[in-house]
Amino acid sequence: MYYDRFFPFYVAYANPALYDGERIQEQEFALMKSYYPEAAGRIQEKVEEECQLLDYEGSRLYDEYPDKFMLHQLCRQIRMQVEGETAAQGVPDSLMDDLIQVLLCQEISRRRCRRRRNYGLYR
Repeated sequence: MYYDRFFPFYVAYANPALYDGERIQEQEFALMKSYYPEAAGRIQEKVEEECQLLDYEGSRLYDEYPDKFMLHQLCRQIRMQVEGETAAQGVPDSLMDDLIQVLLCQEISRRRCRRRRNYGLYR
């Protein structure tokens, strides 16, 4: 096949615009996190730290069906880390447990979706 004009080799490969979707989604998530109340923002930071420690190949986070006991253990660990910070704010215990669980499930879901998008194509 002959081209009259110069045709660079990289044009035949992936379109860089295909990857803008994830970048835009991450920016949107960061914007929404900035609207969190102060207590929820601190809890979200602890949740992200715990998930980062468990973010490796073969992790329990990426099981097909995550174990409910594992989620409960993670919630309890996060609860112990933030208990001193949130006790002064007078947040009820049941509400705090629910908030931690919701933020943890949301973070795990976000990481699972990102991993499926990035690595699912190559396996």
